[in-house]
Amino acid sequence: MKDKFCLDLTLAELTLWCEKREVPKYRASQIYGWLSSGCVKTEDMTNVPKNIRAMLEEDFIFGGFELREHLVSKIDGTEKFVFGLYDGNIIETVAMRYKPGISVCVSSQAGCRMGCAFCASAKIAFGRSLSAGEILAQVAVTQKLIGERIRSVVIMGIGEPFDNYDNVLGFIRLANDPEGLNLGARHITLSTCGLVPKIEQFTREGLQVNLSISLHAPNDELRKKLMPVAKAYSIEELMRACREYTEKTKRRITFEYSLFAGVNDTPQCAAELVKLLKGGLYHVNLIAANKVPGTVFTSASPAKVKQFRDILESGGINATIRREMGSDIMAACGQLRRGKIEAEQ
Repeated sequence: MKDKFCLDLTLAELTLWCEKREVPKYRASQIYGWLSSGCVKTEDMTNVPKNIRAMLEEDFIFGGFELREHLVSKIDGTEKFVFGLYDGNIIETVAMRYKPGISVCVSSQAGCRMGCAFCASAKIAFGRSLSAGEILAQVAVTQKLIGERIRSVVIMGIGEPFDNYDNVLGFIRLANDPEGLNLGARHITLSTCGLVPKIEQFTREGLQVNLSISLHAPNDELRKKLMPVAKAYSIEELMRACREYTEKTKRRITFEYSLFAGVNDTPQCAAELVKLLKGGLYHVNLIAANKVPGTVFTSASPAKVKQFRDILESGGINATIRREMGSDIMAACGQLRRGKIEAEQ
């Protein structure tokens, strides 16, 4: 039974496959080049003989990554791609345009088990974790569809990356491969809701990728109301893991903080956050929370967001206000939910 998606294959695995199938070794690099360029159908491999393409289809999953829907924001040009996987699961990927280049937000799972109260992904049934190649395909196929080089990747779409730890690390290694996508580790950001044991494990990996943590509250009482993960790991445990990460890697952590009106946007919350983060190698991304149908949360006003940032900065905490992108096509932070198509099924 075929159990490996074509983009999961490394060059070394393809070389071994060529040996096993008695195919000339140079075909491995040829095939790997096609896969790295976002080719998920053997018929597109125009310089690979039909008999070799047939063997590839016999042994691996091809054609299991189809574009189902493509939406473009009228506000800022952000593009959302809805992809259908070979087993019927649906995921969403977002391409955002910044001055330095295009950044792609990829999903790590079809659905999410974390259950955050403000997130659209929590309102749908969990499908499964994605393979390393399915995460890679979101970058490679999107790059092919838009016809432009992807500069950076954020693993912040549907799913909790550390709930799919091995495959996410597999994706990072595939993306880094100079013979493949050749995306530098420092151009990859991994975002977690705060699975402490996995943060500790990630610290030991020695990777140069950027780490981002969804915080959204400065204390346990409030965070538990927003994020079930807080019931398993206290802020004290989380911050201990964060300090260990910055001390051992010398790399800064970014904390994501969505501001919900009347919930976590008060000056008191800002002051608590200053106390929590003071002296650490940290940065705070403030997000004017996006509206998600089916939740009770509304966005903090622009004045509240600015006031919150000013309090952080006056307390010595580096903070920026993240620009909202793609909200009119449900592509902004917290809005991804495996697409309109799924809702219609």
